[in-house]
Amino acid sequence: MEQAKIGIIGGSGLYQMEGLTDIQEVSLDTPFGKPSDSYITGTLEGQRVAFLARHSRGHKLTPTELPFRANIYGMKMLGVEWIISASAVGSLQEQYAPTDIVVPDQFFDRTRGRVSTFFGEGLVGHITFAHPVCSDLSEMIASSCETVGVKVHRGGTYLCMEGPAFSTLAESRLYRSWGMDIIGMTNLQEAKLAREAEICYATMALVTDYDCWHPDHDSVTIDLVIEYLNKNVVNAQKIIRESVKKLATFEQDCQYRNATKNAILTHRDAISDEAKQRLHAIIGKYFD
Repeated sequence: MEQAKIGIIGGSGLYQMEGLTDIQEVSLDTPFGKPSDSYITGTLEGQRVAFLARHSRGHKLTPTELPFRANIYGMKMLGVEWIISASAVGSLQEQYAPTDIVVPDQFFDRTRGRVSTFFGEGLVGHITFAHPVCSDLSEMIASSCETVGVKVHRGGTYLCMEGPAFSTLAESRLYRSWGMDIIGMTNLQEAKLAREAEICYATMALVTDYDCWHPDHDSVTIDLVIEYLNKNVVNAQKIIRESVKKLATFEQDCQYRNATKNAILTHRDAISDEAKQRLHAIIGKYFD
C-alpha cells in the first residue's frame, strides 16, 4: 500500500493540495467504514503526503456526517505520523480578524453524541488529552505562517459546535464570556482520534468571519465571506508547503507516539481477536 509520513486534512474551500507530484488516488476501506473521500497521495517538498478533503470533494458531507474514525484510521493505514488539519472558523474575539490564522492549543466540546473514540466493543482505553495538540507541529505551522507573511496567533481555544447551523446570538455571547477564541465544527473529534491513533495532530484555523456576536456581523455579505475563504485557501497552501518543508528536517519524535501504550485497561487475556484485528493498525505493535 502507498505510504505517506504527513497527512493533510483540508476543510471548507481546501479540496485539493497544489504542487503535488507523482500523484496517486488511494481508496480505502477501514474497520470503521469508508473515509470522506479517496486519499490523494503525492510528493510535496520531497516528502510523501496524503491529502484528504474532509467534507469530500464538492463539499457533500455536513460536519455531523463526517466519518471521523474512518478518516483518521485511513491515515494510520497509510503510515501517517503527522496530521496538519486546515479548518475554516469563526472568530469569537476582536483580535482574530478575517484571514488571520489561529493555531489553537485547546479544544472545548459542544457537540452532541458524535463517536470520537476507537475504543469500545470489548476493548476499553482512556488516553490523556489535557494537551490535545502536538506543540512541535503547532509551532512549525505558526512559524510557517510568519515565513510566508500571514498573520498568526499562537494558542487559544477552539470551541467545537455541532452545526450545521451557526450559533444563536445568545450562544455566541456565552462562548465569549467563557473565554473561547474561535468556533468550528470538526477538529475536536479529529484531535481525539489522532491521539488514540498515536498520530501527532495540529490545527491551522483559518478565520473567515466574526461570529454573530460582532456588531458588524449582519452587514457581512456571503460574497465577502467567500472572498475571505478564497484568500485563506491560497494562504493555507503556502503555509502547508512551508510546514512540510520544516517537517522534512525535523528529527525529534513526537511525545504522543506511544499515547495508547498505557491507555488500555482491558485485561490482555480478555481482548478478543476481533477487537485486536479491528484496531490492528493502532495497537498491533503492542500485541504482535
